[in-house]
Amino acid sequence: MLVVANQKGGVGKTTTAVNLAAALAQSGQRVLVVDLDPQGNASTALSVPHSEGTPSSYDVLTGRLPFDQVTVECPDVPNLFVLPATIDLAGAEVELVSFVARETRLQKALDGYLAAQEARGQRYDYVLIDCPPSLGLLTVNALAAGRELLIPVQCEYYALEGLTQLLRTIESIRDHLNPQLRVAAIVLTMYDARTRLAAGVADEVRGHFGDAVLKTAIPRSVRISEAPSYGQTVLTYDPGSPGSLSYLEAASELAAQTREAW
Repeated sequence: MLVVANQKGGVGKTTTAVNLAAALAQSGQRVLVVDLDPQGNASTALSVPHSEGTPSSYDVLTGRLPFDQVTVECPDVPNLFVLPATIDLAGAEVELVSFVARETRLQKALDGYLAAQEARGQRYDYVLIDCPPSLGLLTVNALAAGRELLIPVQCEYYALEGLTQLLRTIESIRDHLNPQLRVAAIVLTMYDARTRLAAGVADEVRGHFGDAVLKTAIPRSVRISEAPSYGQTVLTYDPGSPGSLSYLEAASELAAQTREAW
């Protein structure tokens, strides 16, 4: 179970979550994407309805609907399922404050759903939780529910600065809510091999985090940026593009890395 998080916006977090999920599903794995971002960008990229009022992760978090009544299958990628997010989720941060055990609402709902699916012989191989670009209650719920953390890092000058607060939050979550949580992988995004800056940032991140950084860096790509506007991942939008091939390689690396950990 992978939490895809970085409170810094614009680092390719959602893009990485949906493309890795699609790549894993295409390799024959059964994958669930939990969209916890009120913007619903992961739901858009996976062509899942998420207009206001659509059953969504908001209903699951607030206990209005069970998980299995909200989860839908991605129409373009077999084996890929989505818990969509709607704008209703924007109010959840405030609404959940009054709930008992508000930090573990997602964990309880997700654990129950996964156990029920496994009992039916429909076990998920991977769960990816896409977080909003903040360290609020929605992200805390994701970190409390997940086992491993996947952090996308954009190859830019301030790449490491934004990670400090996230790593501090992870330590707090480990101490109080989820002692099993660990950083499983860091993926470099928007990598431009023509610039010294990108190479320098990549070296700095690898020097800081070592083997946790995937060898495959995701290139800066127009195709990757265009795909969501067509309700697709880059793997279905342009399967032969460098961006698509990079995400396939990164998914293969991630699968090997998480298998070793499990």
